[in-house]
Amino acid sequence: MKKLSLTSKTLLALFLGAVFGIMLSHVPENWFTQTILLNGLLKLLGTGFLNAIKLIVVPLVFISIVYATASLDDLKKIGRIGGKTFFFYTLTTALAIILALLVGGLLKPGVGVDLALLQANELTTTPVATDVHFVDTLLNMIPTNIFTAFVEGNILGIIFFAILLGLSMTMVGEKAKPLIVLFESANEVLLKLVQIIMCFAPYGVFALLSTTFANFGFSALMPLIKYVVTVVIGLGLQLLVVYMGMLLFIGKLRPSLFLKKFAPIFNICLSTASSSAALPLALEHSETSFGVSKRVSSFTLPLGSTINMDGTAIMQGISVMFIAQIYGISLGFNDYIMVILSAVLASIGTAGVPGVGMVMLTMVLASVNLPLEGIALIMGVDRIIDMLRTAINVAGDNVCTILIAKSENELDEKVYNKQI
Repeated sequence: MKKLSLTSKTLLALFLGAVFGIMLSHVPENWFTQTILLNGLLKLLGTGFLNAIKLIVVPLVFISIVYATASLDDLKKIGRIGGKTFFFYTLTTALAIILALLVGGLLKPGVGVDLALLQANELTTTPVATDVHFVDTLLNMIPTNIFTAFVEGNILGIIFFAILLGLSMTMVGEKAKPLIVLFESANEVLLKLVQIIMCFAPYGVFALLSTTFANFGFSALMPLIKYVVTVVIGLGLQLLVVYMGMLLFIGKLRPSLFLKKFAPIFNICLSTASSSAALPLALEHSETSFGVSKRVSSFTLPLGSTINMDGTAIMQGISVMFIAQIYGISLGFNDYIMVILSAVLASIGTAGVPGVGMVMLTMVLASVNLPLEGIALIMGVDRIIDMLRTAINVAGDNVCTILIAKSENELDEKVYNKQI
């Protein structure tokens, strides 16, 4: 075990956690499994690891974006990178939802599914908010109190303030140099802290996966297997066709190297189901594995973890098709256009935390007048799908970062092409 790399240990923990969790799901409930294992040791390891990662997300986002913005001493370059980033994220999200509708229309996951069987297996769910407005999302970007934004974890507000502060430091010029050096040092310290926390990743991943599969097993999966398979196919096409196609044809880079080097981040995405939790490791690997300069990655990755939710958009598109087919509701061309627009807007307002994509699905369903009760039908398997779509979200962030870095001559291709 000592000879294995951290990536190999984490991948092994991923597999063993799933196996152990499935075994626990078949054990009758008793004091030992519930109190000692699930709510004791596994909860301590899993939640403790997740909390340690979340602990550094807010300061890391703030410091990295301030440093990245201030380091780009050309205001035109800041605007150019920002414009490219927003365009890329919006484009790939639109492509993701179109792909989801095509896959959902072709495979028809809701056709032939017994609605009574789904309702019989329905899990207890919490009420879902329906009053999600894009204007509120925009207003949420401008916090009235930056300290409140830090306490509440308002990432959009923190990013907005960080960009303004970085721009101000750039415009001040020479007098702001000591402050830039301070932020650069703080950024290095936080990245080192990430490395320390990641040493405990195998234990946290094992505990999180064990708990997930122990709670759900495959019993909740079987009635919805066609829906899950359809979502997985959509996510796979987004990764292998859209993202890898962009790397190959636009970036002229080898997709196979990206997939190999993305593996450690992929493992964290699966275990935490949180784009924000995967952000610290993504920032570290962006420079050391992909060769992206900190000036670019420190700007694009935190922004992507907040507004780029391609995997979530795919889930929402296929869920719309699934629920419409379950209830026998036909969708017209205008409905599809509305789904695309609302899913793109919803992705911008989706926080990078577990399960929030299901909340944003209400906005998409409401846009085409589909029954919101349909969400309860897929809640049972959402945690499993959430792990996979998070990986696609983060993969999109990294592909965007690499392509923008290359377009700005901020990519060290020797580092990217280095074998592992």
